[in-house]
Amino acid sequence: MPKTIDKRVHAKIEGDFVVFIIGMRINKIWKIHKWFPVAIAMPKMIMELSKNPESGFLGARQAGFWLVQYWRSFDHLVNYARNRDAKHFPAWTKFNRRIGNSGDVGIWHETYLVKDGQYETLYNNMPPSGLGKASTLIPATGKYGSALSRAGKVETDDAPISPEGNIRPVQ
Repeated sequence: MPKTIDKRVHAKIEGDFVVFIIGMRINKIWKIHKWFPVAIAMPKMIMELSKNPESGFLGARQAGFWLVQYWRSFDHLVNYARNRDAKHFPAWTKFNRRIGNSGDVGIWHETYLVKDGQYETLYNNMPPSGLGKASTLIPATGKYGSALSRAGKVETDDAPISPEGNIRPVQ
């Protein structure tokens, strides 16, 4: 089990980045021969990407049949998706040939292009995870003390509740 960081921390990443969320949905459970190959394709891609820092892949977090990925840029993501020599392209082709619009297995994805400083994160008593695992963790104090300041909406701010659970007065 990964070691927890027993304090409030914030993920700090320099420059723009991309959050890519992808998932699958089993629509016909009895058609295991259709959905199982889809389910096992993504871990192979993540292993391939993790071994290639030049790909622009920063990290990922999986939960069931969906995955959150972090990328340096949208171009890096698209270049990987279209790279005929990488694991994604043949899996994409196979999915379209074997499943297409049959309704047996659903896939979805959402892509968010995040501008530098236009995000907010907080991890408390957590091991590095999510964007925090794909970037640098810094103390969530002072300039990064509240969601407002972490999102760049105010210069510096304290959270309305202290780490000890005390309610702070409104300023």
